[in-house]
Amino acid sequence: MTYDLVIIGGGPAGVAAGVYASRKKLKTLFITENFEGQSSVSEGIENWIGTVKISGADLAKSLENHLKAYAGDIVDIKTGVRASNVRKDGSEFITTLSNYSGEKQEYRSKSVLVATGSTRRKLEAIGADTFEHKGLTYCATCDGPIFAGQDVVVVGGGNAAFESAAQLAAYCNTVTILNRSNTFRADPVTVEKVSAKENVTVITNAVVTEVTGSKFVTGLSYKDANTNEVKNLPVTGIFVEIGLIPNTSFVKDVVELDAYGKILVDPKTQQTKTPGIWAAGDCTDGLYHQNNIAAGDAVKALEDIYVTLSTK
Repeated sequence: MTYDLVIIGGGPAGVAAGVYASRKKLKTLFITENFEGQSSVSEGIENWIGTVKISGADLAKSLENHLKAYAGDIVDIKTGVRASNVRKDGSEFITTLSNYSGEKQEYRSKSVLVATGSTRRKLEAIGADTFEHKGLTYCATCDGPIFAGQDVVVVGGGNAAFESAAQLAAYCNTVTILNRSNTFRADPVTVEKVSAKENVTVITNAVVTEVTGSKFVTGLSYKDANTNEVKNLPVTGIFVEIGLIPNTSFVKDVVELDAYGKILVDPKTQQTKTPGIWAAGDCTDGLYHQNNIAAGDAVKALEDIYVTLSTK
C-alpha cells in the first residue's frame, strides 16, 4: 500500500504530527526507535506549556500515550526501528527501515515529515559522563532554574552558549563562560552584551579537562591552552553548549542540508526544497530549538501537508 504520510521521529515534533495526522484522517506510518527526545533524561522540565513541572521520562510517556490514544486504524506505529534511507520514486517516496538485527523493510508514501531531532555534542572530559544530570546538563532552558543562587559555568563560545549565560545570569550568583579558543562563534554584539553583565566572567583558551564532585558536581578543572596550566573552578552547575549534531544523514541525498547538516525549510510551511518532504524540530535550520517550538513546527507542517495532499 501507499501511505499518505510517513512521519520519522518520536519526540515532541513527531508525536504532535502524528496526533494531527490522525485527526485529519491521513493514513500514516509513524516510525521511531523510541519516544525519547533530548529532554527525556531531564529531572524536571518546567517550560512544557500547560504542565508546571514534569520529568523528561514522564513527558516521553505522555507523548507516547497521547499518540496511541488517537492512532486507531489511521496511524500505524512502528517502534524499535529507524529510517536508514529515504528516496524519491516518481511522485512518491520510499522509506527504508532497519531494525536492531539489521533487517530492512520498505514503505511507500505520498509525503514524508522528518522530525528526527539532533544529538547534543558531548563534553569530552574526565567525569563528564559520571556527573551528567548530577550538576552537568545540556539544557539551560530546561534545568537552569534549579541552579538559582549558585555559581555555574557555561562551556562554549557560540550564540547558544552566550544566550544560555544571559538567561542564567538572571538568577544564578555567578556565571563563567569557558571558551576553548580566543575567538567566539557568537555574534560580536551578543558577546559584548552578555560579557558586560556584572556577574558574568568570560575565560578564553580554556579547555575543560575534568568534572569533579561526590554525589553532585562541586567543580571542574580546565587547562589554559597558552600556558598548559591547570586551573580549578568551584561550581555546582555546568551547562554544555558546544553544538548539536542533526540526525539527518539518512535524507542527505533527497533534501538540501546546510553546512551543519540541518535540513533547510521554509519557516512558513516547514517544507523542504524537495516537494513532498517536510521537516520540523531540531533537525531543521530553524533559529530556535525547544520542545514547544518543535511541536508547533510539526503542527504547522501537518496543516500544510493536509492542504497539499487534499488539493493534488
